[in-house]
This record gives sequence, structure tokens and C-alpha cells, in this order.
Amino acid sequence: MSAPVALITGASRGIGKRIAIDLAESGYDLVLTARSSKTTPGRLPGTLEDTATQVENWGRKALVSPLDVRDECAIASLAKQVDKVFGRCDLLVNNAALAPPKPALKDSTKRWRMAIDANINGPFYISYYFVPLLEKNGLGRIVNISSQAATMPDFQRISYTTTKAALEGMTRAMAFDLKGSVAVNCIRLEIPVWTEGFAATLPPESALGFEHPVIMSDAVRWLAESPITFTGRVLTIGDLRARGAVRPFTPASIKDL
Repeated sequence: MSAPVALITGASRGIGKRIAIDLAESGYDLVLTARSSKTTPGRLPGTLEDTATQVENWGRKALVSPLDVRDECAIASLAKQVDKVFGRCDLLVNNAALAPPKPALKDSTKRWRMAIDANINGPFYISYYFVPLLEKNGLGRIVNISSQAATMPDFQRISYTTTKAALEGMTRAMAFDLKGSVAVNCIRLEIPVWTEGFAATLPPESALGFEHPVIMSDAVRWLAESPITFTGRVLTIGDLRARGAVRPFTPASIKDL
């Protein structure tokens, strides 16, 4: 029997990278997507190839696909490639997102559209083209990554608050449409998790109150193993910790990454 397959967006660094590595440890083969690769590196450390190496260290396969989640045609092509290479896909983790730093009403409308395309259209395109693969065995899972910003009008990034709230609504509605064949759930990350993005902007001592991204792996793995009837939920790390799905507070620092 072939290994289960998971697709992770934003897998070149941070939370996406950690989830990919820990899923490999759990026996998954991985489809890794992000914009940062060896040929198109980003401004922060980390590439898809770096993540793939660590996945392969666990003896698992890694299909690397440099991808902008706003590109519908590229996602459609990737779905065909995954079907050809693996013949299945069992888990989608919609992790990639943009958070434009300027107040939206003082920024360009182009940047607003970028956030809408990446944070709402991207997860929808991924789900749209991969649901047929997820439905093959009737046990597919989609996990969307949201943020406490979805409930914070004072977050001061209108596009991020709007798109994360929309992603939570999409989760509930898609769960209804796919009931019985694919479970769709959302993790609303309400606590600071240490990633390369924080490491690039904050001094080491600022990391003391941050948690390690492994807690997100705990959450994703728990949802991936939950019954197919457990669907349409928006859960915080606090919710999942109360259920015993996520380990206790696990501090992190720059050296952990």
C-alpha cells in the first residue's frame, strides 16, 4: 500500500516547513509548494529544496513545485502531476498567505488584490483542483491556517483580517459541500509562533514568549487523524490543547530554526 500524500503551501520556511518535516516523520510523502526555491530565493532564509532534503532524511518522497498560489493554471497542472506521480492526495494544508504591512486605505489597491488572491483565491484554487484526488478514498482532509487577526478589527491590516475571516467562512461552507467525503477544518492561530520571519525582524531575546512551530504540526496531524465526520470546525491552539491534540507550551528561539 502506498504512503499517504500531503500537499503543503508555503513550505519553504516557518510553519509550512515544520509541518512538512513532521508529516514526513509520520510517514507521509510530501508535495511542497512555495515561491522560494533555489532558482527564485526569497529575502528570508529557506527554500523548497531545503525542506525537501529534510523530508527525504526521513525516508519519504518529496515533490518540489515552485508555485504562486495565485496562479490557477499552475495549480491545475500541479494536480495532474501529483495524480501521475503519486496517484493520490490525502491531505491539503493551505498555509501560504500574504500580510501587507501598510494600512490598506493608505496602500495601493494592487496590494489589496494581491492579498485577496493569495489568501482567499489561493486556498480555493488548491482545494478546487485537488478535491477529486482527495475524494478517491473518501478520507481526504483539508486544513486551512487562519489567524486571530480574523476576529480583530484593531489588527490594522484590513486585508489580512478580511481574508482570514473569509477563509474561516470558506472552511465551514466547503465542509458542508464535501460532507462525508472530505473533512475541512481550520486552525485559527491565536498565539505567537516563532518562524524565520520573526527571526529576521526581532532580536533573540524577543523570542522568549514565542512557541515552537511544532505545535502547528501537532494540530495538523491530529486533524488528519480525526474521523471524517469531524469537519467544519475553526479551532484555536487553545481549543486543540484542551482536547489533548497539542503539546503543552513549547518555547522557541532563533537557534531552534
